[in-house]
Amino acid sequence: MPALTLSEATELAGAALRGAGAGAEMAQSTAQALVAAEAQGLASHGLSRVAQYCAHLRLGRVNGAATAQVIHARAAACLIDADDGLAFPACELAVREALRRAREGGAAFAGVTRSHHFGVAAQHLMPLAQAGMVGLGFGNSPAAMPAWGGRRALFGTNPIAAVFPRRGAPPLVIDLSLSQVARGKLMVAAREGRSIPPGWALDRDGQPTTDPKAGLEGSMLPTGGVKGAMLALIVELLCCALTGASFGFEADSFFVDQGNRPRIGQAFLAIDPRALAGEEVFHERIETLLAAMLADDGVRLPGQRRFELAEAAARDGLQLPAALEQQLRQLAGA
Repeated sequence: MPALTLSEATELAGAALRGAGAGAEMAQSTAQALVAAEAQGLASHGLSRVAQYCAHLRLGRVNGAATAQVIHARAAACLIDADDGLAFPACELAVREALRRAREGGAAFAGVTRSHHFGVAAQHLMPLAQAGMVGLGFGNSPAAMPAWGGRRALFGTNPIAAVFPRRGAPPLVIDLSLSQVARGKLMVAAREGRSIPPGWALDRDGQPTTDPKAGLEGSMLPTGGVKGAMLALIVELLCCALTGASFGFEADSFFVDQGNRPRIGQAFLAIDPRALAGEEVFHERIETLLAAMLADDGVRLPGQRRFELAEAAARDGLQLPAALEQQLRQLAGA
């Protein structure tokens, strides 16, 4: 099949989501985010999620008529209610609010409650980098990892992301989940009939597995052992204790159609360098460190590959697996 342009892929995804019950704004925001992830080579958080989101809309796990709104606020902090909708409109509102408040106060924190899967964590932070802000993002997710020493999945894979703006260059983008890999990689491997490497997951009995389906039914292993598990706990508390959102063990898996409304949480922090050592010092320090890193052959800056792939996709389009493109067209009624 010929490659899809980014606009064609966005229209297909948006039509599929609207057909499943998402409002126009929610469908457009979500479609744009999934296409951006696909363009950056992040297939596990890209268009493969459309069918999952559509199923959740049709079965009532997502409120397609949701309207995200600020429900609590002080000068440098606010809470956004996603209203059980898809996460993207609520996260966009949270980042806008964090940016506006950080411009006034130097730093701001915005939490999101009653939310859903929020895709690529760092993607939400790009407006902050474009405005010259440092951005941090966190999200919890349905239980996929045990607490350290436990066997039962309790915490989500709980991504952490950060962006640091640069002058005359794309921002530095750091984005990681706290499991050995994102759980979406198991979803893709299961769909394609591939095994997964040892050390990624445990089955439902707590035994190591290379079967992605068994891993999806079991639990993920934390990156870095106990340190990764403790970081996952921190994210769980930031995203839920501060916002009132559901903990990972209270939310049913995203990888099944039936289940509850997950009502998980996200959190975003915006920091204006001008409120601290100043913009000039900030950029000098950033570039000094990056130059030292790049002095070693083989070092690649975090986020560099994403930008390169996104540029290629904007130029050449997206070449999707035939089965995925067919699924999208069927969901979109195209």
